[in-house]
This record gives sequence, C-alpha cells and structure tokens, in this order.
Amino acid sequence: MSAGITDANTAYEASLGASLNSENPYAPFDSKLDWEVGKWAKLRGPSETSFTELLGINGIKEGLNLSYQNARRLDALVDGLPSTRPSFIRGQVEVNKKKFDFYFRDILKCIKALYSDPEFAPHLVFVPERHYADEEHKQRLYHDMHTGDWWWSTQIELEKKNPGATIIPVIISSDKTQLTLFRNKSAYPVYITIGNLPKAIRRKSSRHGQILLGYLPAEHFDHITNKAERRRAVSLIFHACMDIILKPLRDAGINGILLASGDGVVRRCHPIFSNYIADYPEQVLVTLTSHGECPTCPIPTDELHLGKVLPPRELQPILDALRIADKNLTHFIEACKGVGIKAIPHPFWEKLPYANIYRSITPDILHQLYQGLVKHLLEWLMDIFGAAELDARCQRLPENHNVRLFRKGITNLQRVSGAEHAHISQILLGLIADLKLPDRQSSAQLIKAVRALLDFLFLARLPQHTTDTLADLDNAWRTWHENKQGFPQTSFNFPKAHNPGHYTYYIQLFGTTDNYNTENTERLHIDLAKDAYRSTNHRDEFIQMTRWVERREKIWRHDQYIRYRLRTPVTPTPQHPRIRVAKTPNVRAVSFDDIADKYGAPDIVNALASFVARTCFPNATRNQLRDAANQVHVPRYKVSTFYNIKISHPSADEDSSTSTTTEIVHVRPAFSDTRARAVAGRFDTVLVKAASGVCDTVSELRVAQVRVVFSLSDIQRQTLFGESHANVPSHLAYVEWFSKFTAARNPYHDMYKVKRSNEGDAAYRLAEIIPVEKIKCSIQLFPQFGPDPVSVEWTSDNVLEECESFYTNPFTSDCTYSLFRRYSKS
Repeated sequence: MSAGITDANTAYEASLGASLNSENPYAPFDSKLDWEVGKWAKLRGPSETSFTELLGINGIKEGLNLSYQNARRLDALVDGLPSTRPSFIRGQVEVNKKKFDFYFRDILKCIKALYSDPEFAPHLVFVPERHYADEEHKQRLYHDMHTGDWWWSTQIELEKKNPGATIIPVIISSDKTQLTLFRNKSAYPVYITIGNLPKAIRRKSSRHGQILLGYLPAEHFDHITNKAERRRAVSLIFHACMDIILKPLRDAGINGILLASGDGVVRRCHPIFSNYIADYPEQVLVTLTSHGECPTCPIPTDELHLGKVLPPRELQPILDALRIADKNLTHFIEACKGVGIKAIPHPFWEKLPYANIYRSITPDILHQLYQGLVKHLLEWLMDIFGAAELDARCQRLPENHNVRLFRKGITNLQRVSGAEHAHISQILLGLIADLKLPDRQSSAQLIKAVRALLDFLFLARLPQHTTDTLADLDNAWRTWHENKQGFPQTSFNFPKAHNPGHYTYYIQLFGTTDNYNTENTERLHIDLAKDAYRSTNHRDEFIQMTRWVERREKIWRHDQYIRYRLRTPVTPTPQHPRIRVAKTPNVRAVSFDDIADKYGAPDIVNALASFVARTCFPNATRNQLRDAANQVHVPRYKVSTFYNIKISHPSADEDSSTSTTTEIVHVRPAFSDTRARAVAGRFDTVLVKAASGVCDTVSELRVAQVRVVFSLSDIQRQTLFGESHANVPSHLAYVEWFSKFTAARNPYHDMYKVKRSNEGDAAYRLAEIIPVEKIKCSIQLFPQFGPDPVSVEWTSDNVLEECESFYTNPFTSDCTYSLFRRYSKS
C-alpha cells in the first residue's frame, strides 16, 4: 500500500481542463440554474423532443438564461464532461456462421470506476474479517461479503504467490428482460459490482454501486425448431460474449493491477471473479448443466425431493474435459457427458483464476423462495382446501401496516410479483391453522410443514446470521422435509425444492443472502434497460441506449463533483426517536364522552384515574392503588387525539445506526369520506412491554388493542398529577388488553393463542392507559376461524370485535418474528 498523488475529485477537476472556472463550480454550465435544469432534463425530464419544444417557447430560454437552446446542445454539453466510467464498445461474435453484435465495457475500467469513486472511499473493505457475537468466539457472525469464508480462503491462496494483495471480489449478474409488452422486444443486460462495497450500497440503485457492463445479444432463434439446438446456440453466443468481456480478469487476477481508491491511496489489487447472480434458467446456462438439475451439486434429478445436499461439483474433472474441446469433437462430447455438463467449448469461466463457477452460483431468494416455493405452496393449499375458503378467510383478516390485505383474495391474482408472494407468505399460516383435510383427517403434519417452510424463508432473509441462526435454518429445512408428506399426492422433485438446502453453505461462504439477491438486478432493469429503451426512437436502439446510460453517469459524477466543490455536507440520516406522534393533533378538544362513544373507550375516565394513581404512587400495592384511584377526581377535560403512531425499528444489519424500518399503528374512529361513504374505524393491535427493564421472556409482553392516543395539556397534567406532572409522558394510549401469553403453544403451527381480557361482567373489557413508549411494535391477529367455513358476518373491519379468540401472527414483521423467535428459546 502506498499513498497516491491525487484523490478522485482532484483528478476529475484536472480532467475538466479549459471548462474549469474557479469562480463557477457548475462549469461548463453557466450557472446553478443552468446546471439544475440540465440535470433535471437528463435524469427526470421528458423526451428530448418535448424538452426542445419547451425551450422553443418564446421567452423560456431567455427567461431562465440557459446556455443551450435545445436538447441536442445540452447533449453536446454533457458529452464534453469527463468520463469516469468507460464508454461502450461494440463487439461481434460468430456462431454457426452467423455474426451477432453486442455492446460491452472494459471490465477493468468498470472496476476502477467503482473502486475509485470518492463517495465509496470511506466504506470500502480491503481485507477479510471474522466477526463473533461472543468473547469465546463460539458464535460466528455473517453479514457482508468480507465476513464469509470465500474471501478468507482466497486471500490465503493468493498470499502464497503474491503477498500484500488486495482482493477485489467481482460480482456479475445478468438476466434477459422484456422491454415491450408487444413485439417481443428484449434486452440482455449484464451488471458488475465489487464485494469491497458494503451490501447496503450495492443493493441501493440510488447509490450507483452497480455498473451496466454490457448488453448481450437477445436472440430468440425462433427459426431453429429443435429445442436442444436452440439452447445450444444461445449457450454458444452467451459464453462467447462473456468470455470476451471477462477475459481481462485472467491476467489481472493473477498479477494484480495498481488502483487508487477515492482517497488517493494506491494498492495492488487482484480482481477475482467471485459470484454470478442469476435466476435458475440463467444458472443452468452459466454452469452448462441441464434443466431439471441442480446447478451447484451433482445430485441425481430423481433425488431432488429427498432433502439431501451434496458438496459442489468438482471443478478439476470438468476443466480436464473442456481442455479437449479443440482436439476431438467426439471425445469432447463423451468427456462432457461423463462429468455431467453440456458440450459447450470454452465457457467464460474456464480460465478465470481462483474461480469455481459451482461455488459462485448463489442462492436466489426472489425466484427460489418467493416465486418458487411460496408460489407452489399456495397452489398445493388451493388444491387441498379449495380456493373459495382460502379467499374467504383472507378477506376477513384484520388490517395491519406491515401486512397487505388482499380484499379480493389471493387465489385469482394474475402475474403475481415476488413482493406479492412475500405478503402472501405472511398470512398463509393463519388461513390454514384450524382447517382439516377434505376427508376430515388431521392436517397437523401439513401445518407443521408449512410453519417450517415459512420459518426457513424468514430466517433465510435475515441481514445478519450467527452460528445459532444457521442451525435454526438447517433445522427448519429438515423439519419441512420430515413433514412435507402432509401434502398428499404432491411431487417435490424439482430444483427449487432442493436448492434451499445449500443456503447455509453459501451464507458461510459469501455472507447473508441480501448480498446476492436477484431483487437488486430486477430493479436495475428499470433504470438501465426499460427506461433506456423508452428514450430511443426504437431504431438501432442499443447504440442510443448505451449513449443514454453514459450521459446519465456523467451527470451523476458531475453532480458529485459540484457537491465536493461547494463542500456540501452529506445530509445525515435523521435519527428519529423510536416512537413518534405527530406534533399537531388530528382532532383538538375531544371530550371524554366523545372518546367513549366514537373511539370505543367507555372506561377512559376510570382508566385515567388509575393511571394518575400509578404515576403518583409508583411503589404502592394493588389495594393501595385501587383506593388512591377512587380518590382521584378527573374533571371533564377535552383532550387532543392522534390518529397514528410511528414506530422505528433499527435493522438487524451491521450498520443499524442508519438503517431503520418504520411501521404505523392506526387509531382512527369511523368517518365519512368526501363522497359521504361510511368508512369503518380502525384500531390496530400492538405488542406492549408489560414489564420494566429488558424483555427477556414472552410473559413480559402482552397484546393490546389501541383505542385512542391522546395528550394532556400542561395545565391538565399539573392539575391531575401535582408534583409528579414532570414524569408524565407527553402522549398516552388507552388500550384494551388481551389475555397473557402462556408457555404452551400449538405444537404444529407454534402460534400463541389470545382472547379478550374481561373483568367481572363478561361484556366488560379490561382496559388501561399506558405511555405510548411502552408499545414495542404492531402485531396482526389471526382470527381463530375453526375447521368449518368462515362466518359470512365477519369482515376485515369487524372481525376483531366479532371473533372471540385469535392467534398472534409471528410473521407480521421482522420485529415480531425476531421477538417470538427469541422468546421461544427462553
């Protein structure tokens, strides 16, 4: 490692050359307005024709004092900006005596662009690390890529020949995507990023931590009628193009290249191919395996359903077979058949150093779990229990911020997305918890299998794993296979039912699954393929698309440089308190009578008196508190009420200081909308911290329904609480309790059962006023539907009032799942 002479921003400033104006940080744009309008036009604005017409309106250009009069002149100005990311090159490959064009970039220059970006400089990782959750080093932690074993073992191998090396893990992803709904127009983008960037940057498209590496030929070969020949032609083109694109990694991976990070520090870096992120068809294409096979291990196709997991395929015998590709075609085909791959000569990974393609194919949560197993699971449950009953139950679930309410059911959805399957996975267990099989036989084994599969899904997507959570992941997968026979006459012999068995291995190798989920690639398709295509006139579109991408990248980099020139500090992520209530109440001056009537809080006066007694006499006994509450006089105040509470949860990720999720607890009475239609009230259920200190057991939590959130004025607090008024929280909640959790849970679906808590008269609900800070998170309750068809009188709006008993939904959110999972072990 040695100090470089300049950092990235200084180098960019020098490359501006004659355009640089020390008094104008926006140069070559004339002013801030000139730059802002141009940036808007290229990143957010209308088509070039529309923008030219806008500037052609008399007085627009002169009024704004712009240096360009049409889109073409603006393009020329942008084209003159320095390029920090390489330009595209048009390449050509020949397959079956036919030539195909493709567009790509110099991969080493792409790596340099990511590595030297000044915004990434503080975040880059240069060495592998092993993290532990305990002082005894028994609980290994896995999160970002550098915490996995691949980087560690590769560093050891590299150090044997080249001491002092800095590894740059090269992560490639590709996926053919549809550009138009009609005319069958497709694009085949390839993306690149590096493992030195934290996953929090790589998975956010707004951070530009991924670069479009190229567009491959998206040929359909409809003229080839033989499917095997068609697939072979696609494979030949794909590997020929990728071989050209990745060829520079061969020498650079062994001997290294000198690269300067954004802060100017120069290191000898070895870019080494580490991961290929793709869906199943792409995985098969990359690994030369056949459809229906596992692309990772050599398990026979008729054993995919057994739950067995074999080590990855041995690479050396495959490389030996590939070496005879140019010698004897017959022997080559036989050799490839012997090692279980297709006879495609010279795949792109054949000569890449320190690379093993069968370890590089990573898990794919989106397609393997959400679009795979969850999709199949829904179909299996529909066949067993019937679509009508599943939809009827789905339509009667109570609303919750974290869970999508499918008001028309889930069985008739069309073109279901991964996000929709994720929402469906949150409610499936509640729909079938009490159902019997069609012959009235017990569905216990089926329900246990569903619970295990959902547990596996939620554990697989954790942003941070430990040795224990990986053991839980394996146990969930084992439980699924032990109980999947609860699905009668169902075949599980397909790759997506086998691939999840490899997840633990890959998490230990490359970090958690959010390092390499194809959801990131799907998002990039919008920015770098679909939007790029819309910007063209649909003639020779890829030339226009590459130019469009290059201009946007120049705008991003120049904007970064302007912020550097102006020394504009990066706006820190605001650190909100865990519980937030709006500064302005939704309703001012609500009487207690109105609260009792409209909000369904009939005992608010007595509850407030009890809260006053508990606050003023914190150490009193129960009998003393009851006597003190009887002595409290609550005037007929009018208070301010609020319709929602915002709760922030820090992420379980390593960088939890800046990564939070927010949920909203709704507390809103019935009202009429602008069209005079009645809208039912909504009073969400929450988990409340019933005990003081840290919650370590489930007995310290309790489910409650929030009926009203209100605040008292300073005068009201002083009148009620006297000298203790300073200790009174600013916002209070009137809640109705459900029964306490017990240690006993259903042995099959493993959910807690709760009922309304009543005192004395069965119609009298146990209620209490608590500080809103005691609320841990929201939770959805599953009505206990029973084995018979659901009551037609129940609706999503009234089921919390009409149903007598409920199950707590552990899959409401990551927060609730984490809480219940922790308590199940206590």
